[in-house]
Amino acid sequence: MKTIGIITPGGDAPGMNAAIRAVARIAHSRNFKVLGFEKGWFGLLTDSKKILSPRAVGGIIQSGGTMLHTLRCVPFKTDEGIEKAANTLKTYNVDALVVIGGDGSFRGAYELSKKSDTNMIGIPATIDNDVFGTEETIGFDTAVNTAISAIDKIRDTAISHERIFIVEVMGRKRGFLALHIGVAVGAEIILIPEEECKIEKIIEVLETNSKKGKQTAIIVTAEGVGNTSDLVKEIARHTGSEVRLSILGYAQRGGRPTGRSRLLASLFAEKAVNLIMEKTANQVVGLRDGIISSISIEKSINTKKPVDLSLLKLAETLSI
Repeated sequence: MKTIGIITPGGDAPGMNAAIRAVARIAHSRNFKVLGFEKGWFGLLTDSKKILSPRAVGGIIQSGGTMLHTLRCVPFKTDEGIEKAANTLKTYNVDALVVIGGDGSFRGAYELSKKSDTNMIGIPATIDNDVFGTEETIGFDTAVNTAISAIDKIRDTAISHERIFIVEVMGRKRGFLALHIGVAVGAEIILIPEEECKIEKIIEVLETNSKKGKQTAIIVTAEGVGNTSDLVKEIARHTGSEVRLSILGYAQRGGRPTGRSRLLASLFAEKAVNLIMEKTANQVVGLRDGIISSISIEKSINTKKPVDLSLLKLAETLSI
């Protein structure tokens, strides 16, 4: 009987459990033994694992987080750590390792593939949606909807008190979340790392809106843009308005995955197992043009996924 391993290194994302469940059950139906390595790469370094039978993954499709847990693993980044991980895979005759995570996780899988004969298959699960090779990642839709729910409530208060609210969402390096959330909540301004927006432009938009009779505004900003506390002070100083800051933080990474995130998890898992059966090596599964496909891990990690900046223009038009 051949063996598939599953691992969830890096940050958690809603829908990871749905992906674990789907990989385990689909693989079992095709006569694979499935091992889950716990606490990310640490599981391979410390021999921490569990057998994932169909019953072992029951009742988790609706749960956020990852049943396999995850930790940052500095030792794995060393040559010694990668060698040890490769030896663990060899010891348990793991034919393929399904890595459920984001760009950082796939970089680790790529380095491991250089030291191991085990086939590495990536399933993109990150709220950042920054993995090249897929239009959408598992957990992104859930994070967007979590933020929308919170900002809709914030807007009620903003309107009642005629205030400007800055809402900081996750996204240290990329602005996919902020863009989609901003358009969906009708934000007056969206700030992302990929597009510089100087304070003068922000003030101009707010003053123009004020002249139109808009006494409130929602500004959605990705955390990677900079110090939002300073932005609050600058806007208040220039406009004389009351400005409040709300940082949504880690709430976006938790919670029950939406139907969309669960569906993607199941579809990606099926593709992953199919790739393993076809002996197609070292791939990242993804959604492109409505089709579940795959590209090489190497291409995925070495290509920057473009942000659709036309959404900024759309948001500007819709906020008049």
